[in-house]
Amino acid sequence: MKQYFINNHSDNLLIFFTGWGCDEYEFEHLSSNSDVLLLYDYSDLSLNFDFSKYKNIDLIAFSAGVFIASVFDFKFKINKKIAIDGNPYLFDEYFGLSEKIQDILYNITAENADDFARNYLIKTEEEWEKFHHSKRTIESCKTEFEKLKETYKANKHQIKNIYDYALFGENDTIFHIPAQKDFFGKNLHIIKNARHNLFFRIKSFEDFFNF
Repeated sequence: MKQYFINNHSDNLLIFFTGWGCDEYEFEHLSSNSDVLLLYDYSDLSLNFDFSKYKNIDLIAFSAGVFIASVFDFKFKINKKIAIDGNPYLFDEYFGLSEKIQDILYNITAENADDFARNYLIKTEEEWEKFHHSKRTIESCKTEFEKLKETYKANKHQIKNIYDYALFGENDTIFHIPAQKDFFGKNLHIIKNARHNLFFRIKSFEDFFNF
């Protein structure tokens, strides 16, 4: 994994597992009172970071990051754990990405990336004005996608639901909302008039803990 660290000189740490194809630039508008360890590019799962100084560690996982965090071998206690628009069973036909959605994701190009964002990620013109793509190449995203599938196949039987609750946009068309109601039950919170990307609805990471 690649990592981006935001040092706010705090005794608290927020670990943020981003989604497929993401990098730190997509979330630079978000503030936090905690230190933030932003993780992206799951082409490998190696991570070198000293967690020992922190008194409290929380976790937010987004989209494909919900799966990665669910199989990551944490050696320390995590306090709050939130899933955003994602399911631990990432490549399950019902709970995760259908074959149709997988094909759409894998075939994103520089030419159709804006259309994909408008149709699947964001809901309003106001969100579009704030939106910008990650700075990663299409090739790196394709490599990551293939590695995600390999990781899922190798860890499918170790997946567990570690999350206290999940947030989904009611108009998310990447993940099947009725399936998320089946999976998360009463711990699922639906955000009205939103698609897959909920990050334009908030100003700080801590806002996700107030739903």
